Amino acid sequence: MRFLLDTHTFLWWITDVDLLSERVRDVIQDGDNTLYLSAASGWEIAIKARLGRLQLPGEPEKVIPEQMSLNAIQGLPIQMGHALRVHSLPDHHRDPFDRMLVAQSQVEELPILTADPQIAQYEVNVVW
Repeated sequence: MRFLLDTHTFLWWITDVDLLSERVRDVIQDGDNTLYLSAASGWEIAIKARLGRLQLPGEPEKVIPEQMSLNAIQGLPIQMGHALRVHSLPDHHRDPFDRMLVAQSQVEELPILTADPQIAQYEVNVVW
């Protein structure tokens, strides 16, 4: 199966795996699954690291691609259809990064690995 990782899911996977549910750990470890990290997550990580709200074991430009490669996680670019889908989303979540992840999950028909209860309010398949 194919899955989209929420930003916190990716960060917890690379920094503190115990924060993840057993089900999510199993999904990520299953080599038959294809995992995606959105460009929106990369953008969110870069902004939060720059503002000092996120500590990484190095610069995001190095750490994130290394971890994606080590963990066989593919990048998911933001396409025009993803950006435009945000317009039709209800206002359950005001965070623009999470709204983009919801739009990508819907357009690409990807279950999203997230502990965020606000994302679960959307018409997406949430795995946690």
